[in-house]
Amino acid sequence: MAEIAVTNCAKLEDYKQAVVHAGGEVRVVEQGTDITEALRGAGGLLLTGGDDVSPSRYGETTHAATLEGSPERDEFEIALVNEARRIGMPIFGICRGIQVMNVALGGTLIQDIPSQVENALDHSLKVPPHKAFDYAHDVWVEDNSLLARLMTERLSGSDSCAVNSRHHQAVKQVAPGLKVVATAPDGIIEAIEDPEARFCLGVQWHPENFWRTGEFRPLFEGFVEASNKRT
Repeated sequence: MAEIAVTNCAKLEDYKQAVVHAGGEVRVVEQGTDITEALRGAGGLLLTGGDDVSPSRYGETTHAATLEGSPERDEFEIALVNEARRIGMPIFGICRGIQVMNVALGGTLIQDIPSQVENALDHSLKVPPHKAFDYAHDVWVEDNSLLARLMTERLSGSDSCAVNSRHHQAVKQVAPGLKVVATAPDGIIEAIEDPEARFCLGVQWHPENFWRTGEFRPLFEGFVEASNKRT
């Protein structure tokens, strides 16, 4: 059974449960841990949600709406991504996780969707915890992508499906080697992946919130399966 290195965050339990219900084991990795030790023996790396990534990490000045996060967390998680890539470890990034993944590999971010993207949808719905799985908008998924294959049942012959949403930032310039595989109707990037990797996928919504009902469980099952093949 694959052990998944999961980055710590304020709302950790849903991520842990999503991994366990997909057949994986969880190892929470704390910032400050030696990078090699943090990933030693793990089959995959799961990057969780949380605060904004510092714009200095991708060469921009800070927008007024950008929330100050943790420089230590940024440094730790970017180093995790680079080490995971170096050793060929499967990576799954969620919300902040997709953003960390993109920045670590040389991409940039939209710092504030409402003020920087004209006619944007509301991507940062304020909902109570028991409503975290409410749908906010559709995403259009690219054919012949890893994401499309994992979501075959969810898509059910269509090229789109509804997702939840709690973010005000998003991928802007995609990092070299990564490909956009899902967008919202307003053009905001909702998923990226590396088509050359066994598993390197980031999604902007929160599939972990659905661990009880299973709508997005195949994303975690595919990740755990790829992680099992590495161990």
